[in-house]
Order: sequence, then structure tokens, then C-alpha cells
Amino acid sequence: MTVLTRRSGRVAAEPRPPAPKRRSGERAWAFAFASPYLLHLVALAAWPLLASLFFSMTEYDLMSPPRFVGFGNFTRLFGDPVFWRTLGNTAYFAVLFVPAQTALALALAVALNQRLRGMALFRAAYFVPVVSSWVVVAYVADAVFNPQTGIANQVLGLLGLPAENWLQDPALVIPTLAAVAVWKGVGYMTVLFLAGLQAIPEERYEAARIDGASAWNRFRYITLPGISGTTFLVLVLTSIETLQSFEQVFVMTDGGPHGASELTVLYLYRQGFQFFQMGYASAVAWVLFVLVLALTLVQFRLQRRWVHYA
Repeated sequence: MTVLTRRSGRVAAEPRPPAPKRRSGERAWAFAFASPYLLHLVALAAWPLLASLFFSMTEYDLMSPPRFVGFGNFTRLFGDPVFWRTLGNTAYFAVLFVPAQTALALALAVALNQRLRGMALFRAAYFVPVVSSWVVVAYVADAVFNPQTGIANQVLGLLGLPAENWLQDPALVIPTLAAVAVWKGVGYMTVLFLAGLQAIPEERYEAARIDGASAWNRFRYITLPGISGTTFLVLVLTSIETLQSFEQVFVMTDGGPHGASELTVLYLYRQGFQFFQMGYASAVAWVLFVLVLALTLVQFRLQRRWVHYA
């Protein structure tokens, strides 16, 4: 191959230097370093995924050999009112959880991004619930929402309002679970927003101050566009987390009262590990996988309109 150069007004062709060849030893080392992850992917992700797809088309109870039923599990699933109820509960939980956690995490990140004394301590304090187990979080939630001794009802009493049975009222159980989930997970999303805020060049804010931009205008026209990529990441992670929610419901309410807080993953768990209907549970898992994939693809499609990478 050749490249063209201009010499003394004339165009001459010069040979292009050959691309460096990769030595076989480097390639072998690359595969050697990547092999643990590849083995993990095949053994713990790809193989179970294919196995669950096979089981989703069978009747399997762990005791007898699987019996092929085709799309019978999916037909049964789409005709099951309990499944649709759990899907509605999951959607309701997502509508409450995703915007609340995203907005609160952004507000905390903006506050913690200030250059004040003791901010490192506050950042660590907000992250403590993230590393706490749901069992510990359930004890904290009981101290707040216990109908007899909880702080929430004490505050309502001071305001002259009647006490509520937060986790036993079908109308309040999912909002209460969403509030607890926000408290537990907001610290992690705050860290992501902090990283995005600190990546915005300070010169932009200085130029805006010189031009007389107010604090709100600086936030609207500099901060929000500057962290749009981080906001997109937070929305994707939070949406996936919501559709996979299980621990908080299992520990705090076990789907009660009367199924009002039963989410789809808890329904999947019961079908597979309580009723031993592994084929049917695998079908639920694949429907949930398709929903998560579709939601993620829609978010990636829409992000072109408002996400700016600079």
C-alpha cells in the first residue's frame, strides 16, 4: 500500500510502513488472562441460561425426568391472573422507586459535592446502608414503621393524624417497601452522580458566574447536561434492579398482605423452590428476561435524544 505526499509541487507515492505484527506469545497471554472470566461466563452464565431455556419448555419437578411440553408453560403463564398481578405490583414498585431514588441521589450528590469540612464523613454515612444486608435493613425499617412503636406513627400522632399499619395495609405496603429500598440503595447511586459531577470542568461554572448566570441556570444548563451520561447509567441500573427485586419483599412482607406486595421474582421463587415447578419457573424467568431486555433497549434508544457525551 502507498500514501501520497507532496514534494516540490508534485505528488509522489511513498510506501506505507507495514502494520506491526502481533506475536503469538502476546495472543496466548491475552487468552490466558481472559480465560478465568470466559470459564466463569460459560459455566455460570451461558450454560445455565441455555439450560433454563430448555427447562422452560418442559414439565420438571426435580424428581422425575423433564417432560417436553413445548410452549405449554408460556400459555399457562399468560393465562395466570396471579402472574399478571405480580407484574402489576412490580410495575407499581418501579414507578415509585426509580424516579425517587434517582432524584434523591442527584440531590445528595449535589449537596455532598460542596467543598465543606466533614463531607467525607457524610459520604461514608450515606453508603453504609448499601453494604448492609436486607435482614439488618428490615430491623431498621421495623423501628420506623412498626404500627405500635414505630417512629413514623409517632410523627403522625404529633401531627394529629391516625396511626397506619404500614406493611399490612394493601394500599401502603408497596410505597413503604419502595421508601425502604430507596434508603438502602441511594448511597450507591449518589457515588455515581458524585463521579459525574466531579468530571465537569470547573471552568464552565466560572464562565457562567462571570456572565451572571444564576445558580439554577448553572444547574440547568451546565450540571444536568454534564451528568446526562451518568443519569442514563443510573436509570438503567435502577430499572434493572427494580425488575429483579426480591430480598426486601421476601424478608419484610413475604408478598403479603394477601399478595399485595408479591413481586414477579418472588412469584418465580415460589413456583420453583416451594412448589418445585422448575419448568414453569423457568418460563417466568425468561419472560422477565425479555422484559428487562426490552426496557433496556428502549432506554438506549431514547438516550440519543437527551444524553450528551462531551
